[in-house]
Amino acid sequence: MKTNNLLIYLAFVAFLFPYMGFAEDGPRVSVLLNKGWEYKPIRITDKNIPYTQVTIPHTWNASYLKGTTDYNRETMVYRRDLELPLQTAGKRFFLYFEGVNSVADVFINHRTVGQHRGGYTAFCLEITDFVQGGKNLLEVWASNAFRTDVLPISGDFNVYGGIHRPCHLIVTDENCISPLFYASPGVLIHQDSVTDNKAEFTVETILSLRKPSAELSVKTTVFDAKGKIVAEKSGAVTEEHVKHSLQIDNPILWNGKENPYLYSVRVELFEDGKLIDCVKQETGFRYYTVDADKGFFLNGKPLSLYGFCRHEDFAGKGSALSDTEYARDMELINEVGATAMRLAHYPHGEKMYDLCDKNGIILWTEIPMCGPGGYDYTGYLHNQGFEENARQVTRELVYQKYNHPSVCFWGIFNELLISDGVRFQEYDNPVAFVKEINALFKELDPSRLTAFATCVDQSHYLGCADLVAWNKYFSWKDSYKQASDFFDEARATSKGYPVGVSEYGAAGSVNHHACIIDGSVELTSRMHPEEYQAVCHEGYWKAFTERPFLWAKLIWQFSDMQSSIRKEGDTDGMNDKGAVSYDRKTKKDIFYFYKANWNPEPMLYITSRRFTQRDKAETWVKLYSNLKKATLYINGVKIGTQVNDGMNRMIWPKVLLNKGENQIRVEGRNGKNTIVDTCTWYLE
Repeated sequence: MKTNNLLIYLAFVAFLFPYMGFAEDGPRVSVLLNKGWEYKPIRITDKNIPYTQVTIPHTWNASYLKGTTDYNRETMVYRRDLELPLQTAGKRFFLYFEGVNSVADVFINHRTVGQHRGGYTAFCLEITDFVQGGKNLLEVWASNAFRTDVLPISGDFNVYGGIHRPCHLIVTDENCISPLFYASPGVLIHQDSVTDNKAEFTVETILSLRKPSAELSVKTTVFDAKGKIVAEKSGAVTEEHVKHSLQIDNPILWNGKENPYLYSVRVELFEDGKLIDCVKQETGFRYYTVDADKGFFLNGKPLSLYGFCRHEDFAGKGSALSDTEYARDMELINEVGATAMRLAHYPHGEKMYDLCDKNGIILWTEIPMCGPGGYDYTGYLHNQGFEENARQVTRELVYQKYNHPSVCFWGIFNELLISDGVRFQEYDNPVAFVKEINALFKELDPSRLTAFATCVDQSHYLGCADLVAWNKYFSWKDSYKQASDFFDEARATSKGYPVGVSEYGAAGSVNHHACIIDGSVELTSRMHPEEYQAVCHEGYWKAFTERPFLWAKLIWQFSDMQSSIRKEGDTDGMNDKGAVSYDRKTKKDIFYFYKANWNPEPMLYITSRRFTQRDKAETWVKLYSNLKKATLYINGVKIGTQVNDGMNRMIWPKVLLNKGENQIRVEGRNGKNTIVDTCTWYLE
């Protein structure tokens, strides 16, 4: 690096270091711009009315308007100072937003830099020609107002407004690895052919050259997890897309939870032998297939895909999540033993993809082309604005998440309704456009499979993706038979397309309880007993385990979440089908049912533990456990021993409680260790 360039670079580093989130990789500098923001509604034009200080990620409508389940869909103005060194010559400046919901207009010193439509994908804007040395004003108009040209236009979830994901300032030389290519890392790792014996891949580097030179070259180096070089290649730059073909003999494969092994790819840009830019990416090499009869195979071996659909929604935070919330969710996902997740119904924050790479979770990730399910209106509009936004978001999703080995399935749509002559009225027919988006996914990334989630007759959509999946909900009393019959029929009529379960479940409130010995309690929209949710899931899971052809089994949903259209359960505006509570503090009974079936770690858990106040002496005691047997005691008196029923349940029927306090205790043996669980019930 020439002396004057080195001095400029060191000056930038020294100047920018005080910013929280400083990071640099070679000559590139990246600064996290999460602090120092303020905001107010755009409708308040009085300069004397102060802004409110905030730190991003931020949303202004994580909570409902008082006394309602309505929330603001309007435009807010965010702004902060952006101070740069006085000497900016020879440097380029980019703003990288991980997500602004739903439309962002970006200004520097009151001049328009650009606009991005879509709140769940990243975007990058170059501001080199807009900034000056010293202080600059960065302003973002963030609007989550309803628009027909921005996805989603409907859905059973809230659209939180704001700069709800981090923002970065990126500083590079005049020639650089581009951050502008659909806000991708500028490095795409194409897995051309992967087997147990060899990984053949192409590293494509996209450059942005303000001063093209014959002295430019690119070097690609691949490291294993211990930092050892396992492949490398260098070459002169002849065009802005540089492709290096490489291979690794006897690669250690990314093998899901069993071994989520990651390689590191470093791409360096040199000019006249001097390093001027560098980007690093992690990836894992794997191959997979889906068989219509036997389900999913990872690296040639069957792997049952089960887990949750997850929304980016956390109590008090909305979709403005920090690393703490992401880590908490992954901790719970690992505890329950899930192998897969569907990121519903839009691209999620980059942190979740990184965590899934490192923890071996198989991902289905989708664009926000989603319908209203059983509610009014439509999820697809046959107009130019809607369709162009869908194409844009598809490209952004693919290129931004391209290198993540956890991503195995691109999702095209969720519950787009179409006239079936029975239940739904006539809508714009989405089939032709769905096929177009499927073709676009395959063009951008032929290595991955495509899927859709339907709630209407699959025959309308056969041929629209590689895989079929269903969102189906059945009654608690007969979920086993209904699920068995339905998915047998779905398989028989799928014309050879693999069939999976993209959503299934039942509502369950931790505040609602009922004794289910005789099934006499009739459910209402306001009554969501936790016990009924559990029985419903037990029936589903029994049906699914008997059908290995199901390529995925994904629960709706991971956690309770807000949905303004819901008027049910114990809280308006809440979908309570989660396995954990909205604040993630309470794990419902179904969480432990699946933990007993998915996680081999020895455990036992007494169900209905929150059903503390009883008015009937006769009840049953049900235990979820992966132990072979357990013994029940009430107030120290041995009631008896039950064995595992094959669904990792143990049930003591027609147990009589004593008046007053009942100490419930169960014990089971795991080798020499005794595992115990207790709770207390009171009989009036």
